[in-house]
Amino acid sequence: MSLRTALAVFVLPAVCCSPAALQLAAQRARQSVPGYADFSAEAKVEEKFLAVPDAKAAGEELKELTATPHLASTPEDHKTAEYVARKFRAAGLETQIVPYRVLMNQPKVVRVEAFDAAGHQLMSGPTREHVDGDSGADDPRVVMPFNGSSGSGDVTGDVVYANYGRLEDFNELTAEHVDLHGKIVICRYGSNFRGVKAYIAEQRGAAGVLIYSDPQDDGYYKGDPWPLGPWRPESGVQRGSVQYLFKYPGDPETPGVASTPELPDSARTSPEGDQPHIISIPLSYHDAAPILQALKGPGVPQGWQGALPFRYHLGPGGVRVHLVSQQDYQRRIIWDVIGKAEGAQEADSTVIVGNHRDAWVYGAVDPSSGTAAMLEAVHGVGALLHDGWRPRRTILFCSWDAEEEGLIGSTEWVEQQGKLLDHAVGYFNVDVAVSGPNFTAAAVPSLKEFVRDITRSVPSPLGGTVYEQWRANRTAENERRGSNAPVIEGDEAHVGDLGSGSDFTPFLQHAGVPSTDIDSAGSYGVYHSTFDDYAWFIQNADPHFVYLQEIARVLGLEAVRMADVDVLPYDYTAYAREIAAYLDAAKRKALDLGVEPLDFGPAQAAAGRLADAAHRADAAEAAPAGNEGKLNEALRQVETALLSDAGLPNRPWYRHTIYAPGEYTGYAAVVIPGVNEAIDTHNAVVAAQQLGVLAKALDRAASALNSTR
Repeated sequence: MSLRTALAVFVLPAVCCSPAALQLAAQRARQSVPGYADFSAEAKVEEKFLAVPDAKAAGEELKELTATPHLASTPEDHKTAEYVARKFRAAGLETQIVPYRVLMNQPKVVRVEAFDAAGHQLMSGPTREHVDGDSGADDPRVVMPFNGSSGSGDVTGDVVYANYGRLEDFNELTAEHVDLHGKIVICRYGSNFRGVKAYIAEQRGAAGVLIYSDPQDDGYYKGDPWPLGPWRPESGVQRGSVQYLFKYPGDPETPGVASTPELPDSARTSPEGDQPHIISIPLSYHDAAPILQALKGPGVPQGWQGALPFRYHLGPGGVRVHLVSQQDYQRRIIWDVIGKAEGAQEADSTVIVGNHRDAWVYGAVDPSSGTAAMLEAVHGVGALLHDGWRPRRTILFCSWDAEEEGLIGSTEWVEQQGKLLDHAVGYFNVDVAVSGPNFTAAAVPSLKEFVRDITRSVPSPLGGTVYEQWRANRTAENERRGSNAPVIEGDEAHVGDLGSGSDFTPFLQHAGVPSTDIDSAGSYGVYHSTFDDYAWFIQNADPHFVYLQEIARVLGLEAVRMADVDVLPYDYTAYAREIAAYLDAAKRKALDLGVEPLDFGPAQAAAGRLADAAHRADAAEAAPAGNEGKLNEALRQVETALLSDAGLPNRPWYRHTIYAPGEYTGYAAVVIPGVNEAIDTHNAVVAAQQLGVLAKALDRAASALNSTR
């Protein structure tokens, strides 16, 4: 299909941007807006804001942002920082570019060679990414396929196939008596964070790990590959970081400390035990196929077969692989961009909006669609400021750098901003903002209904409101965010839980700031490849940029409403209800796994006290009686109360007792992680200790809510 044809068949109703649609959404929103005694003045502000974000302007910003590859710390990355800063200043934001000096690698040599049992070469790569009709891969600034945080070395070994590289997959290999010491593990992307694959492979003694994209997961098995369709072509490679984010994100030499340019080298520590040592290299399915096809050994178990046209085997035997990885590790400068609209009444209380700006190559979807959406949200806020509006609370718009290498820019900023974050009332994240038409969201439970309320105020390009389309589209793809939490939302649009993999992580799980994350999802097979470019975006994701406009409206409205609201619209009754469900599920799991004796009584009693306090706080929120300042301060402290100073077992940087990325999932949220992960490893002693930590956190949260009276 030609680009012209693709644009011709992608037709949307004119309702997407019409004043009538905006007025209809506003009328529906006015029916009930938590936190406002009188919403009439705010309604006018929000109507003005919603009219400003522009689809065409968002498309122009996206084109500018994707004009060149802009890997973190490169000159092209710095140019995008300057571009965002100019946009912030043009909107009237007080703007600064904030540098950090952090340890990152860039590749010097990456090579993979495979040989059969007779010594004949099967492949040599990685093969250059290329498809006819998309010349982006030809730019000499496109970085070769590599993994951030990979080890360096030169190793040769027999190959073993490990499916998705999950803990259960490696355990299956152990059950099959496959020894991984000195072996090269090959596994496919999906089901967990790539760093977890390297982590377990290293624990099991492997010398290296190859991670490839199987066409079953994002290639021709799913549909037409690029340039005919949205899925990964044969040469497409998913770059990515294998940093052990589940231990801590950010600069690996300064966990818990901001890595400012002035920080002396003596204040930095070796990340020896907390970062990968083995070589990790990403591959296309073009390069993986000869290796997998030559493997001998038993046929793979049920569920391990991918979509390449031959039977998969476990190995070892039949093929040896030679890996060379020379990584240039240096302390490099990265640049966050921070724009501020000062609050008129409660300037110390802050609403923070964030999106990362760096990309592995062009990054049209990840992250530039988020940057374009955020810039249009800034455009809307700037128009309000120009008309004389001032937010009640301060709003910060933040463009993070080096997210792809390990959430580095946001983490370093969070580690520098302790006092400010004590008064941050919300962090609103956007990252992979638009890859298609399906709106999704994740949030802490106290903000799940807030997100739903916001989407009831925003018109959808497909007609009606974003909420109506979201609720009607509760598909498996639309609820793809993994978590071990039970779903208890009934007929409402589903809001997922926050694990990791984006910049909300330091805000929620280290600093205790209530957070949300939004996107508009679709068929997206070119993640972290050269082909995630402007041409792919306008053919497959959003040809008319109306979903960029939609995300800009939702994101900006989150900020405007939270900045202006009289009483902070946290729903702690919902939070308490979800925590009680988490405890019930953990108790059942402990019984099923035979992890005993565990006394859940004190933690469940504390959850009950939190629920009682939340019900009383509901009444205070509904009738604040002119005491909004004290009430808001108490409400904000609840999330902070759920932090543990000691952090999680073996992962002290992660301090949240309710949500964390799983040690063996990396992306997906594990709820009440200290308890659940101890149960999963049959460690009753640690599980009991973590139940006590959790009970104390719940009582602190209940105490904060009780102070609202």
